[in-house]
Amino acid sequence: MSGNVITVPPETKVSVAVNIMKENNIHRLPVINDGELVGLVTQGTIQAASPSKATSLSIYEYNYLLNKMTVTDVMETTVRTINAADFLEDAIYEMRKYQIGVLPVMSDGAVVGIITNNDILDAFLDVTDYNEDGTVVQVFVEKDRTGVIFDIGKIMAENDLNIQTLMVTHQGTKKVVEIHVDKEDGFSVATKLQEAGLDAKEAEHYKKVE
Repeated sequence: MSGNVITVPPETKVSVAVNIMKENNIHRLPVINDGELVGLVTQGTIQAASPSKATSLSIYEYNYLLNKMTVTDVMETTVRTINAADFLEDAIYEMRKYQIGVLPVMSDGAVVGIITNNDILDAFLDVTDYNEDGTVVQVFVEKDRTGVIFDIGKIMAENDLNIQTLMVTHQGTKKVVEIHVDKEDGFSVATKLQEAGLDAKEAEHYKKVE
């Protein structure tokens, strides 16, 4: 999540909220009244409440309107939130279920952070160790069985090979154990796992995009 959340009170003018978002390169602002979350103002809610391009208002009249309106006039009052102690999966589920791109994070009734789609993507890259210099070895498991991860760990330890991260994905009916290892160890890891009877290979085209 993103900490140090910038918030605004209900009486904030829409024009001020727009400037705050521009200056801080953000797209939404929680609205706080007496320490309580009462709404969420976003670029989308402001745009929805603004006159359409077909309006006869001049730019001066439009700016005057924005200066008269407060965030209370344009904010979303039904705000989905998540608790700071909840898991990342809970946040993803909520965002998918309600088709929303942001979740304020609450602790003891106060907003302590905010989760956006970009935060979810950043977390995924962190979990997969994508930003580290390494490579991926894939182990394909046709039939799920107890002890596969243990066997892989044992082989790695016996050969003094380090695992950076490990995750399990699905490819059709197969389970795929993806092992992120040091770049120079990729071939050795795949070879040792193959020698132990596992269907393993060093993944191709795993390249960090700059």
